[in-house]
Amino acid sequence: MLPVGDRTCLYRQSELDAVLNNMAWQAGGLIRGKKNVVLVGIVRRGVPLSEMLHARLAAQYDINNITMMQLHIKRYADDLTLLYPETKLTENLAHANMDLTGATVLVVDDVMFHGHSMLRAVEYLATKQAAEIRTIVLVDRGANKLPVRTDIAGIRLDVAPSHIIECNVPPYEADFKIDLLQPRIN
Repeated sequence: MLPVGDRTCLYRQSELDAVLNNMAWQAGGLIRGKKNVVLVGIVRRGVPLSEMLHARLAAQYDINNITMMQLHIKRYADDLTLLYPETKLTENLAHANMDLTGATVLVVDDVMFHGHSMLRAVEYLATKQAAEIRTIVLVDRGANKLPVRTDIAGIRLDVAPSHIIECNVPPYEADFKIDLLQPRIN
C-alpha cells in the first residue's frame, strides 16, 4: 500500500504516447539491421512497456525480427519498501538453457531508481552470452547507485529520494500515466 501524501499527475497518456514514440525511434536506431534482437520486459510494468515498444517498432519502422522475453526481478514494493535484502531474480525454466550468443538484447523497465533490478537483469543476460545489452526505462530518476546506465530514458525526473514515481501502465492500472507521490511526513 502506498503512503498517504500529495499526488501530482506529471504525464498523461497523450504525452506518454509521444515519449514512447521517441523511445521506439531511439531503439530502432540501436537495432536496425541486426538479425537477432531480443526485447526483455522486467515483470511487472516493464513487460507491457516492452510490448508497446515492440508494436511501435513493427508499425513505424518495420522492425519485426524481435523475440520477446520476460524476467521476474523483485527488490522493492511499489512504495519503495525493501522486500528482499538482495535483488531477487526468478529464472523462467524456459530460459534456463537459452543461448543469446550474438543477440542484441534490449531490457525494458518502468523506473530506474538505484539500479538494482537493471543490474541484476544485465548480469543474468550476460551469462547467456548476449553480444550487446542495452537498457531502456520509461523514467530515469537520476539516482543510480550501481554501475548501470540507461541507454534510452523516456523521461528523466530528478525528485527527492523520499518521493515516489508511480508509473501507471495498463493492464495493471486503468490509465497510462505517471504520477509523483510526495509522502506526508508525520
